[in-house]
Amino acid sequence: MKIDTKLTAADLAKSVVHVLELAGDKARLLDREWDDSRGAPVVTIQGQYTAREWTDWTRGFQYGLAILAFDGTDQPDLLQLGRSKTVQFMAPYVSNMAVDNLGFNNISTYGNLRRLMREKRIAFNEWEMAFYEMAIKASGAVQAARWSQFADGGYIYSFCGPHSLFIDTIRSLRILGLAHQLGHVLIDEKGHKVSLLERLITHAKTTSQCNIYYGAARDAYDTPASRGRTAQEVIFSDGEGRLHAPNSQQGYSPFTTWTRGLAWAILGLIEQLEFLRSLGPMQRQHEVMEILEKAARATADFYIDHATAMDGIPYWDTGAPNLARLGEWRLKNAEPFNEHEPVDSSAATIAAQGLLRLGKYVAAGGSKYTGAGLTIARTLFNTGYLSESPEHQGLLLHSVYHRPNGWDFIPPGCNIPSGESSLWGDYHAAELAIYLQRMADVKRPYYAFFDAAH
Repeated sequence: MKIDTKLTAADLAKSVVHVLELAGDKARLLDREWDDSRGAPVVTIQGQYTAREWTDWTRGFQYGLAILAFDGTDQPDLLQLGRSKTVQFMAPYVSNMAVDNLGFNNISTYGNLRRLMREKRIAFNEWEMAFYEMAIKASGAVQAARWSQFADGGYIYSFCGPHSLFIDTIRSLRILGLAHQLGHVLIDEKGHKVSLLERLITHAKTTSQCNIYYGAARDAYDTPASRGRTAQEVIFSDGEGRLHAPNSQQGYSPFTTWTRGLAWAILGLIEQLEFLRSLGPMQRQHEVMEILEKAARATADFYIDHATAMDGIPYWDTGAPNLARLGEWRLKNAEPFNEHEPVDSSAATIAAQGLLRLGKYVAAGGSKYTGAGLTIARTLFNTGYLSESPEHQGLLLHSVYHRPNGWDFIPPGCNIPSGESSLWGDYHAAELAIYLQRMADVKRPYYAFFDAAH
C-alpha cells in the first residue's frame, strides 16, 4: 500500500459532507422502497436491496445508517426515521439468541441514539434514555450468555455452535462493554452474577491468541510473513478449550485471510483497547491490553503490507485463487472491474476506521496507521466507489458478501461480482465519515461506542 503521509482529515472535509448527505438520501430511498415483511435487507442486486438467508445481523445497519446521516447533517427527518424504526423493529434483536452479532444491530441503533442524547444532539427525555439503556443492558447480557468456557479461558460462540469462535464477534463485543458501563450483569441459570467486563476481556484475549497468527510456527503456514493473518473461525473441542483447527466460512481457505475478517479484527481490537483504557487505572487489565495491542498492530501491519492494493482497497481474500492472473496486484490500484477476483470495499471502509483509531492510540508509529486510514478514505469517498445514482439503493459500491456461496450478483457478461453494495459496507462508510468529521473538528466529542470523557 502506498500511504500518503501528507493527507489530513481536513483535506477530506468536502468528501465527508458529500458521503453523509448521500447516506441520508440512500436511507430515505431504502425506507420508501423496502418491504419490511421481507426481513432485513443485506446486499443489492442491480442496485436493489435484497434479503439473504444466513443470520439476521443487518437490520441495525439499515436504521443506524439514517441515525448516522442525521449525526453528520442535522437533517431531522433522518433522526425521525432511525428512531421510529428502531422502536418499531429492533426489539426482537435485543433478545435474539440465534446469532453472535447483537452488538452490530443494537449499538448501531439504541447505542447511537443514546450517544446522541448524551451529546445533547437530541433533547433529553428520561424515559427515552431509560428505553435505550434497557435495550443495551439486555442485549449485552444475552450476548454474554452465548458462552463456551474452558479451564483458563472462554469465548462467545458463533451461530455455528459452542465449538466455533468467529473473528467478527470482536467488533460486536461492544455491546458487553457498554452494558457493563451501565452497571449491568448477567444472572446465569444458577443465580450467579457474571461480569460482562470479564467475559469481554476473556473473549478478546482468546480471539487475539487463537484467531490471529504471529509467525510463531503454530502450524506449517504460520511463517514470519504471516504475522497478523487472521482466521475467520477457529474450531475448539467442546468443553475442553483445545483448538482443533482454523476454518473459514466466507474466505477462500483456513490458511488464507478473508479480508473483511481482517478488517473486523483491526477495528474491533482497537475499539476494545480504547474502551479498556477509558475505565481508569484501577480497572485496567494491563496484561490483556498488551495482548490486544500486539494483535491490533499485527493485523494492521498485515493489512498494509500484504492484504491490499496500492490505493488501500483489498481483494476479498489474500489467497483468492485467481489473484495471480492480476500480476503484481499489490503494486497497482485495485481494479473493481477486472475479470478474475472481486475487491471488497466493505473490508476497506471497516479497516480504515480501525487504522485511524490505532494511529491515535499508539505512542509510536501512529502516523503510519493514520496515513493509511486517510488514504483508504480518500479512495473510497470518490466517484469510483460511491453510488451516485438516485435509483441505486446502496451507498458504497463493490462490496462482497459470501464469495464461496455465490451470494453476490455478477453482472451479465462478467466473471466476478462488481458494482453492488451491502448494508454493513454502507453503514461503515457513514461511520468512517463521522469519525473523520470529528477528527477534523476537535470541538466535537470523540466518536466512541462507550461513555468517553467529552
